[in-house]
Amino acid sequence: MIDRTVPTIAAALDGIADGAVVLLGGFGSVGQADALIEGLVEQGASDLTVVANNAGGGNAGLSRLLAAGRVRRLVCTFPRARSGPSVFEELYRAGRIELEIVPQGTLAERLRAAGAGIPAFYTATGAGTVIAEGKETREIGGRTYVLEHALHGDVALVAAWQADRWGNLTYRASGRNFNPVMATAARLTVVQAAYLLPLGDIAPEHVVTPGIFVDRVVEVPAMREGA
Repeated sequence: MIDRTVPTIAAALDGIADGAVVLLGGFGSVGQADALIEGLVEQGASDLTVVANNAGGGNAGLSRLLAAGRVRRLVCTFPRARSGPSVFEELYRAGRIELEIVPQGTLAERLRAAGAGIPAFYTATGAGTVIAEGKETREIGGRTYVLEHALHGDVALVAAWQADRWGNLTYRASGRNFNPVMATAARLTVVQAAYLLPLGDIAPEHVVTPGIFVDRVVEVPAMREGA
């Protein structure tokens, strides 16, 4: 019997090693697997490379992981907070963390490519800018394109709205954002779900992420608050 559910966050995060590349779904705080990220702080893995749309905000989730000194390198699109200094900015100015900025569409496509088995692709985004420095370029149809490589993760921490024991997932509204592509791009995909439903309660046409991409699911009812 296929059952990808686990009873606790600690069990969901078991085995994540130092030096892992961790993919974090979410756009700002929306759709971010904060319970799993907080659990990762407690789990203790360090020297991490984190891939996320932004660099966190406030004092929870990714910001707490950064403040704990667990992240060596951040790959993201928006490293700056909208108001006031962030934990990331303080670390970066102190030379305590590395940064790779990736345009948002390119970030999404690099993750999608990893899940689809595509090793690399050409994009016009970033051509002629510092984004293209050190990268292969090619002229196609009179326009310059930059070669970007697929972005694989060792683990993806995903926030879903509904899940079943097979790992089939749905998302709620904009919580969908980066979560589906990241779920496909990692060797280990760990999911926190607001609702764990009996098998068959999620209609096949409503499944966004099929269970074949999911390894572990833990129910986090606190996600339902304020929904």
